[in-house]
Amino acid sequence: MHDRGAHVLAVEPGDGMTAQFRRLHPRLPIVRGNGNDLPLADASLDLLTYAQAWHWTDPARAVPEALRVLRPGGALALWWNTDALDVPWIADEAARLARHFGVDVAAERRNTDARAADPTGRLRFTRREIRWSRRVPIDTHLANLASHSFFLVHGEAHTAAVLADQRDHLTRTFPDGLVEEIYDVVLLVGMAPPAA
Repeated sequence: MHDRGAHVLAVEPGDGMTAQFRRLHPRLPIVRGNGNDLPLADASLDLLTYAQAWHWTDPARAVPEALRVLRPGGALALWWNTDALDVPWIADEAARLARHFGVDVAAERRNTDARAADPTGRLRFTRREIRWSRRVPIDTHLANLASHSFFLVHGEAHTAAVLADQRDHLTRTFPDGLVEEIYDVVLLVGMAPPAA
């Protein structure tokens, strides 16, 4: 967005992600904060976005906070990359993760429902889904997979065993060493009320 001429301000609560952002975007401003209590002035934004991050908020608090900082007619955009579970190898991977960790990968898609995103009912969201894919080395896919929180809370030994199992399956499925990751981006856009 900055490259297209927008004035961009990042908000981040964590030290690690703040440091990474500063390394990648040294000229863009970043402030410490979170979606439940934005350190921004009233009616100061035209667009507020959360990419893969809305689940870190309390939507009952974050929606009123978003409406406070948006200008009349401004937009709140929420999006998630969700696994394309209709693709057989991805469904198999999700089933293995469910067995290893007791997680419901399909629940991620349910969390993108407009009612879950705004329990206050103050926004009417427009919803779009866009499928996209990319080819990445197996190691990149495994590193992305290992970044999910359910890996991080189960300890190194369990994580290593699961990743080794995943590597075996991926090597058989993608003998050229490149995984075709397929995602459905779920996008919700809600507009702040226009000026009275």
